[in-house]
Amino acid sequence: MGSEPFTLVAPPAPKKPRVRRGGWSWGPVEGAKLRALSLGGGIQSTTLALKAAHGEIVPMPDLAIYAPVNDAEATREHIRWLGSGNVLPFPVVWLEEPEVPLRQAIERRAKQSGRYVSIPAFLDGEKQGQDRRQCTREYKTDRLNAKQRELMGFTPRQRIPAGSAEIWIGYSTDEVVRAGAAFERWAVNRFPLLEERMSLHDCIAWLANHGYPVPPRSKCTFCPFRTNAEWRWLKENEPDAWADAIEIDRLIRETPGMRARSYLHSSRAPLDQVDLSTAEERGQGMLMVCEAGCGL
Repeated sequence: MGSEPFTLVAPPAPKKPRVRRGGWSWGPVEGAKLRALSLGGGIQSTTLALKAAHGEIVPMPDLAIYAPVNDAEATREHIRWLGSGNVLPFPVVWLEEPEVPLRQAIERRAKQSGRYVSIPAFLDGEKQGQDRRQCTREYKTDRLNAKQRELMGFTPRQRIPAGSAEIWIGYSTDEVVRAGAAFERWAVNRFPLLEERMSLHDCIAWLANHGYPVPPRSKCTFCPFRTNAEWRWLKENEPDAWADAIEIDRLIRETPGMRARSYLHSSRAPLDQVDLSTAEERGQGMLMVCEAGCGL
């Protein structure tokens, strides 16, 4: 028995690609009115914050800003520890939860009820690839930009002089391709870990040598960029979040009218059917070192 076709209410395709209008800096930005560290709670941004606390990166940021989305409870607990007042000499500003949670925005896609926000799910159709990645901009970058404007005392539409804000981003040498100028004219991105030529493994070593815990990588609980080790960690340590990820995986695949089926896992199989066992558990030799650096 067939069904009538549905029309998705999707965000309009952008007419032009976003243009990076700000700048980037190798070292401190002279005359910056605000120095803010973008804190995701993962390995790199944690290392960046703690190295600043140790005086190894100067000048010290005025504050760190955390924009929660659907982060694992372990990440949130780690942010609470960093912002407890006994760890960092500068404050951690915790933004309010989004007005429309990302999960609800994804549910709209399946229910045909209003605008949705796409995540980079893996597509299985005529052309295999990934869906558009709108979540980072709308749920992270835009919220961080709004808070930075507020901290400098500017209204949403008020013009801000170029170079007013120095934004610290924790990209390591493993992510050098992601480094670039800021999108806002008034912002200048700075990448202190790249200045020190630190890799992800260098960050892990630095944390261990200074007696700090190595946090799991910061991602939404249903982020398609999770590795098998990270999915396994979520399944074993946060069963409620794992169950929610399975539900999201089902929802994005059951959306009516889609030309391609969507999956959270890169194998393009339902998440609850993916083999997440290690090579050792499958009898394929010694356990491989996890590139995710999640401490498993």
